[in-house]
Amino acid sequence: MARINSNVPALTAQRQLNKSYSSLNNTLTKLSTGLRINRGKDDPAGLIISEALRSEISAVNQAVRNTQRASNIIATTEGALDEVANLLRDVQARIVEAANEGALSQEEIEANQLQVDSAIASITRISNTTTFGGKQLLNGSLDYITSGVSQSQVAALAINSVQFGTQNFIPVTVDVTVSAQPGILQFATSSVTSSVTIEIQGNDGVTTLSFISGTPASTIVTAINSVADATGVTATLSGTPTAGFTMNSTELGSRQYVSIKTLTGSFPTQDSGGVPSIREVGRDAQATINGALTTGNGNALTLKTSTLDLEIALDNAFGLGSTNFTINEGGALFQVGPRVNTNLQVGIGVQSVAASRLGTPAIGFMSQVATGQPYSLVSGNFTESQKIVAEAIQQVSILRGRLGAFEKNTLETNINQLNITAENLTASESVIRDADFAFETSQLARNQVLVSAGTNVLGIANQTPGNILQLLG
Repeated sequence: MARINSNVPALTAQRQLNKSYSSLNNTLTKLSTGLRINRGKDDPAGLIISEALRSEISAVNQAVRNTQRASNIIATTEGALDEVANLLRDVQARIVEAANEGALSQEEIEANQLQVDSAIASITRISNTTTFGGKQLLNGSLDYITSGVSQSQVAALAINSVQFGTQNFIPVTVDVTVSAQPGILQFATSSVTSSVTIEIQGNDGVTTLSFISGTPASTIVTAINSVADATGVTATLSGTPTAGFTMNSTELGSRQYVSIKTLTGSFPTQDSGGVPSIREVGRDAQATINGALTTGNGNALTLKTSTLDLEIALDNAFGLGSTNFTINEGGALFQVGPRVNTNLQVGIGVQSVAASRLGTPAIGFMSQVATGQPYSLVSGNFTESQKIVAEAIQQVSILRGRLGAFEKNTLETNINQLNITAENLTASESVIRDADFAFETSQLARNQVLVSAGTNVLGIANQTPGNILQLLG
């Protein structure tokens, strides 16, 4: 039918042309942005999923950056500890040199003491000045803060890691069920009945002693104690003069022992139960810490769980019983996962390495090796000062090893895992949101043809009413 007022073919052609233009514009937008989904109307469900993936990718990438920064902090801390270790080794060398008193003048010993003083001051300076981004690393500010620790029951305490979770503090209960003991041998008579030569051996070494017949127990005890620093075995008279004496290893635990070997004569020894024996080892303490069973090395107990990692050395006089304290706050907490919760956070405690903190109350501290202190070189207490330095070296070495293990096995492993996660999440998000250029370019060619054809058709449709004039003529 021929109409003038309503050009239906033109309306149809116009509608289809607009549709083709819309498809062409949509394709051009995808090709220019590289995204298949630019607005919610492009793919509502896909937009929801891809936005969730984008959010997770952002969190994972930030977790990678967090972990890298944590690794840098640990590396800086460990680097400073390396210099502390160098200074401690130098102090140890000065002590050994000063102990050679027969070959050194008093002035030379005092010169060594000056070098020791300088090293001790440098150790404290490193402790106070090692920082990262303004955060102190070795002055104890990254250590855990405790309260209620009994100084008479706890000889040393090192808290390596705590997960507080939603709690403000962590109560700790140590319940000793089996007490630690040294290696013990008894000589149960008042004197030796014949000339005797014995070999005394302990953890620190071995030596031989000889006694004539009738030597009283008190004289033997004095002789054993005079070489205790070389053997690690001490002797104590029993309650009565005829009861003899007891020989103990200087330390507690199953690694400690006392061995008495008779080379000539008769020197009968027995264990604490009265059974003849020539060698006895100590016993380790057994305890529960917050309900978790742990076996110590002597009186030194170690607990490693997902929420609490600590080392505690009980006083040697501590037997059976309990001791309690509370961990209030502190430590270095690192957010190493994309979600903020306990499972995706790791913490580590870094104790102070100031000279006044390196050592133990039982042995002494590095600050006590300085001039005017009881274990200085000029005081002549070389054995005691060397024990302090050896303990300090061990403490720094253990701390360095713990930091190194944390950096390698926790932080670096976490970075690798997060990078893999980010890669897979990005791949998934790309499949949903990124444009497929091969498909979109084919759509572009199709839409361009449709627009061109639609334009031509609309032109033809617009010419149709003019044909009616031929009917009027």
